[in-house]
Amino acid sequence: MWARPSQLLRRGIIGMNRRNIRYIGRYNSRRLYPLVDDKLKTKLLAEQYGITTPALIGTVTTQFEVKRVGDMIAGHGGFAIKPAKGSGGKGILVIERVDHDGFVKPSGAKLSLEDLHRHISNILSGLYSLGGAPDVAMIEALINFDEKLSEYTYEGVPDIRVIVFQGFPVMAMMRLSTAASDGKANLHQGAVGVGLDIATGTAVRGVQFDRSRRDHPDTGHELASLRIPDWTNLLQLAASCYEMTGLGYLGTDMVIDRNRGPMLLELNARPGLAIQMANGEGLRSRLDLVEKQSDRLGVKERVAFAQHHFARRGELKDLPDRELAPTCVNT
Repeated sequence: MWARPSQLLRRGIIGMNRRNIRYIGRYNSRRLYPLVDDKLKTKLLAEQYGITTPALIGTVTTQFEVKRVGDMIAGHGGFAIKPAKGSGGKGILVIERVDHDGFVKPSGAKLSLEDLHRHISNILSGLYSLGGAPDVAMIEALINFDEKLSEYTYEGVPDIRVIVFQGFPVMAMMRLSTAASDGKANLHQGAVGVGLDIATGTAVRGVQFDRSRRDHPDTGHELASLRIPDWTNLLQLAASCYEMTGLGYLGTDMVIDRNRGPMLLELNARPGLAIQMANGEGLRSRLDLVEKQSDRLGVKERVAFAQHHFARRGELKDLPDRELAPTCVNT
């Protein structure tokens, strides 16, 4: 049961063309893209603005420095190695723990120090970077995600994507890793997307592979009870990224650490449109409403506005088992 383009337009679904021309092209200056395309620059900028991010253990910028990685990670029970200019989760290597046999991934697979050296060398050579440009490897402390969320994910840290427009959080979803996605929170690889009510941070709708679903495919836990802790604080953190970057149309990727609370993972100046499928609702009406608002509102005022105007009732308990989620088109 696929929706026609005219039906999608009536539901306010925006496609890539409208997103690129009407919002990204109009509200995102290209000179600001390096602030979000480079995760290291984003992290350093976030520190200046008091926005919490995962702790940086160190960076590797040259092949000569690769041999020093063992000393850099000594004493750390877990960590993540990321390309600074990567996209779509490519090149991210998560080490959950270290034992006498080597470095253990969330899947249980073990790697040697030589494997880490090889992976970092690939990052530096640009294997995972945008355009294949030479890159920098970042080593970050492992996120201790809130245990309340453990039943909703498989071998990975669930993250929260919030679309921020002119500083207003307009739509949000949580991405839950699965066996199909290889433990990564990537919807195109098979992660579950759960639309979130902006007012409360509770689950509105679930989707995997363009089909709606009510539970996690691997843990079997139902999704209707999902509620993000410290939700208003998370939205305020996401909304403040507008002042931090100057970008008017922005995707903020957040996580909940059980010790440090909401944290910023990364930013995206060209956020995808699958968030509309996860929510079962288009972005257009929300974006139109925000464009009519004053540009003098502070972070807390913008978040309060969004929570009031974009509140939604969850529909997970009402969905038929095999209902198809709407598909976005280039409109």
